[in-house]
Amino acid sequence: MITTELVFVRHGQAQCNADGLVGGPRTCTGLTNLGYAQAEQAARRLATEHLKRSFDMVYAGPRIRLVQTGEIIAQTLQIPLHFDDRLDGPVHGDADGKPWDAVKTAANGGPHAHPDTPWAPGSDTWNGYLKRASKNLSQLIEENEGKRVVFAAHGETVITAHTLLLDIPIGSPAGFTHNHASITRWQHHRNRLGQTRWMLDRHNDTEHLSLLTPEPTP
Repeated sequence: MITTELVFVRHGQAQCNADGLVGGPRTCTGLTNLGYAQAEQAARRLATEHLKRSFDMVYAGPRIRLVQTGEIIAQTLQIPLHFDDRLDGPVHGDADGKPWDAVKTAANGGPHAHPDTPWAPGSDTWNGYLKRASKNLSQLIEENEGKRVVFAAHGETVITAHTLLLDIPIGSPAGFTHNHASITRWQHHRNRLGQTRWMLDRHNDTEHLSLLTPEPTP
């Protein structure tokens, strides 16, 4: 028996993604036309499920690309949209709005390369972000026990969910891919003996995007 279901939809392509820029809170300008189309396709796919077993609500973090993705999903499913700062992405500090290539060159790698070192002045460390985001996501899961919830999420939130629910040690070198507008689903199961566990039903599912123009490879 599935008691709680968490569906993570990574936001559609944002302009900062297309431009190769760090999309922090100061400089995120929202989705591209392709990003809107991607989010709409994800919403339509969830709408098919919604007819059979309804979702309860959509959550979105504060950055514009998440707000826009969440709005598309909530409007399509006709369910409430809640904004929650606990779903915000990493703090980028002085890297906000700068080219990722330049930031990674200056830091001798991306955030994951040196997980206990900030990638720019004023930024998070990768492990520090994961610890904070895991605590925040754990709170949201507890608050939504027994519900079917959609998260308009950063890719980092998907990684956080896997880190938390698979009990992966903070600092593990393993990683996960996460395409724009992909769907990742976690289900909390209870068997006839009352035993429970979280199960990953799908990760980075992009079947609904097959008819759209693919994004260029970085």
